[in-house]
This record gives sequence, C-alpha cells and structure tokens, in this order.
Amino acid sequence: MLKVLKRGFYARSSALVAKELLGKIIVREFPGKKITARIVETEAYLGKNDPASHAAGKMTKRNSVMFGAPGRAYVYFCYGCHFMFNTVTEKKGKAGAVLIRAVESAGNTPRANGPGKLSKYLSIGRALNEHDLTSGNGLYIADDGFSPGKIWKSGRVGISGAKKKLLRFFLKDNRHVSKYR
Repeated sequence: MLKVLKRGFYARSSALVAKELLGKIIVREFPGKKITARIVETEAYLGKNDPASHAAGKMTKRNSVMFGAPGRAYVYFCYGCHFMFNTVTEKKGKAGAVLIRAVESAGNTPRANGPGKLSKYLSIGRALNEHDLTSGNGLYIADDGFSPGKIWKSGRVGISGAKKKLLRFFLKDNRHVSKYR
C-alpha cells in the first residue's frame, strides 16, 4: 500500500531528505493512466550556503518556490531542452531542494536514468512548478515500505565547483542510476 509522504517528511535537512527519498515511489497520474517509478538517485541543494543552488543568492521569481512550503515541486528548464524536477525541502523561509536524478521505470530498459529523461518519461513540465506533492494527486511521492539497501554518495554531477560536496545519493549497483557513478 502506498502512503503519500507528508509535509513533515520534506521539512528537514535537504541532505537527509535526499538520502531518504531513495526507494520511494513517484506517482504520476493522468486521466485513465498512472505511472509509478522507484527513486534510485537524488542530489541535495542546500540554499544560501551552497554555490550550486539556485537559492545561493537572493530570492528571485524563479527560485521563490525553494523558500516556500516544503513538499512542493520545483520544476525549471535547464540547458534550453530539459525540465528538472525537484522537491522543496527545509522549513518555510529557508531554501533547500532535492533534485530527483533517476528512477527505476517499469521494464528492462533504463528510460529515466537522468533528470531530463526522468521529467520527459513522467511528463513533468513547468506547469507542475509549485505543485503540492503532499496532495496525493497528479504528481506525488509515496512510501511502499521498500528498504533501499546500500546507499552510496558522491559529488554532484555536472557542477565542477561542487564535486567535493558529497550530496548525490544513489542505490549501489542499480542499473537505472545515471551513467555518472
């Protein structure tokens, strides 16, 4: 049975939430269709003291959702071709987010082994920015009791100035994790 994650789950340290999201289920609902996928890779963004975070400077129209209620989606367009799906973390007023980097999709082919592929696979776009992930409809994250086993961490992907911070978490030996191991 799936239990939708409550706001309190997200209202904690971004790094802790990133680690504990591993093994949870993303649910994407459409009229007459539902896609579920297990989270296998995440990356934490810490806000003001994190130069890689969109919230490292001041609050802007683009990053304001990161300062809002935890448990909301932060979706932005990256590299002119991909949407990126994040969950807002920390307490309201303190910016933080977790990028969902990869999910284990149904079937044998890794179709969502990178954040751009994941958003495409789940049809996540700008319209879902600020969506309440605790609502239990449209797009949400749930717990099915799965234990993820061995969790590994590494530096972030594609951010040269932040590779020393071990804020990327993934399930060891899972073939759906992005190619950056």
